[in-house]
Amino acid sequence: MGGGRWAVYRRGMCRNIRCLHNFEPPTTDDEVREAALQFVRKVSGSTHPSRANTAAFEQAIDEIAEATRRMLDQLVTNAPPKSRELEAAKGRQRHEKRMEREVRIRTASA
Repeated sequence: MGGGRWAVYRRGMCRNIRCLHNFEPPTTDDEVREAALQFVRKVSGSTHPSRANTAAFEQAIDEIAEATRRMLDQLVTNAPPKSRELEAAKGRQRHEKRMEREVRIRTASA
């Protein structure tokens, strides 16, 4: 793990850290590193560290990614693996419902 720079992460800081356990196909090292990056960004309050803090930022990402991978590799479950496509579809449905609810609230208060 490690190696890749935090700058390759293309998404914004508002993204939630998602469940990485028990998926088919299995979680990739890139997904683990992206989750570690998101965690470090959230905890530090910074999406881009200053030059003086880059080494600490990188070290934290590497260590958290390694700990996360170890944990994922050790977790056991009797549940069947989740489908990435199905979970993504469920997420889209939740998002649509949230948007509909917000529109109703805005319309009612206007």
